[in-house]
Amino acid sequence: MVGEASAAAHPHAPQVDPYRLTTEGIKEPPTGWWQSLRYLGPGLILGAAIVGAGELIATTALGARAGFALLWLVIFSTLVKVAVQIELARWTISTGQPALTGYNKVPPKVGRVGWVNILWIVFALSKVVQTGGVVGAVAVACSVLYPLGGPPLGFTSLATWTVIVVAITVAALFSNKYGLIERVAVLLVVLFSLATVAIAVGLPLTPFAYDVGDIASGFTFGIPAGTLPVALAMFGLTGVSVDEITSYPYWCIEKGYARWTGPNDGSADWERRAKGWIKVMQRDAMLSWVVYTVTTMAFYVMGAAVLHPQGLVPEGNEVITTLTRLYTDTLGEWARIVFLVGAIAVLASTLWAATPAWSRMYANVLSCAGVFDWTNSRARQRWIRGFIVALPIIWGIAYLFVQSPVIMIMIGGISGCIFLFAAVIAVWYLRRTEIDPRVKASSLFTVALAISSVAIALAGVYTMLDALGYSID
Repeated sequence: MVGEASAAAHPHAPQVDPYRLTTEGIKEPPTGWWQSLRYLGPGLILGAAIVGAGELIATTALGARAGFALLWLVIFSTLVKVAVQIELARWTISTGQPALTGYNKVPPKVGRVGWVNILWIVFALSKVVQTGGVVGAVAVACSVLYPLGGPPLGFTSLATWTVIVVAITVAALFSNKYGLIERVAVLLVVLFSLATVAIAVGLPLTPFAYDVGDIASGFTFGIPAGTLPVALAMFGLTGVSVDEITSYPYWCIEKGYARWTGPNDGSADWERRAKGWIKVMQRDAMLSWVVYTVTTMAFYVMGAAVLHPQGLVPEGNEVITTLTRLYTDTLGEWARIVFLVGAIAVLASTLWAATPAWSRMYANVLSCAGVFDWTNSRARQRWIRGFIVALPIIWGIAYLFVQSPVIMIMIGGISGCIFLFAAVIAVWYLRRTEIDPRVKASSLFTVALAISSVAIALAGVYTMLDALGYSID
């Protein structure tokens, strides 16, 4: 299903630049789900990023605080943003251009840089804090599992494991090969997601049983007092956050969707190929939506059923030890090691997907500012690899300075909720000005995109008001 379908998957095949559209790269699209399976994969890389910090920490923390009351928000949060993701990828497949190149086209501009990219730079700085929290969460889980040089939550052990996590991340990803990123991401997601869903489904057989009434109470569409800030952070983090919406076009390009479509020569053949590969992309996006929605619901239910009744909320460096209760309180103490190994895997999957994604976005925004030519594949690869080395180091330093993974991840979620609004504006601009009318979305999809955009705008307004100190709870 996720086997690399491009020439890059074959070691003796000539290397091609997926960001360069040529007639030699054209390939006819498959028809139907079965024929499309081997061409799926970009969405599952997003799944590796999604089924990580947002789900394991933010979603579980919300369930611990609010109980079952916000279960509806889990489904809404994952579903409402998919339309924006698909529409931006539609533009990418039809033009062959990555997301930040598109964002940079939205007027007005300051010099060579558009206002959306300026806001993205501010947003990216806040994400240093969030992704530092992910590095810290992995280090905490490793330290709890096997402390080095001191107690599990002591600075020495945490600092040692942070260095190890950063070093492994850089070493594993420096090759910057799409096929490797895709395969490992899928493996990590599948293993931990299956285990988590199985435990959530099995909770009715434990002392922390829930019933149909509990599930029904999660669809009253209210927000309990005191949970709105966490709920907004979860809206920004769960499902396809703005990070994944923005990074998805890069993975679609590197999988080959744009190259296989070929340059737009105005012909009917191009239109047919473009529509065909856009359909494959849509199947890819919807499959990943099913995976991360089910997993997100499982994490939320576990937080609501196991942690909420006991008044346990994941906080500070104790986040991992608190979350182990999801397993030990339901399966017994023996499951502690199982959870820690699984938590390391799922949090590492976020780093595995986020590091190359952010490296591409940072490099792209520099190219938009005129630092280098994005179409120069060698220069692009040098800059991406440079960020693959630099970003994990910066994230690790950020964690050691703050040392509160939950707060760090929530800060990134809230800032993401604000920037998501800007991304929506960019998507509508590109839809109006650059997508070939022949491959534009149907009227039904346009309605879904409009509903999605309104929901995102409202969440962004609420978040900004809250950040300015206005009472919105």
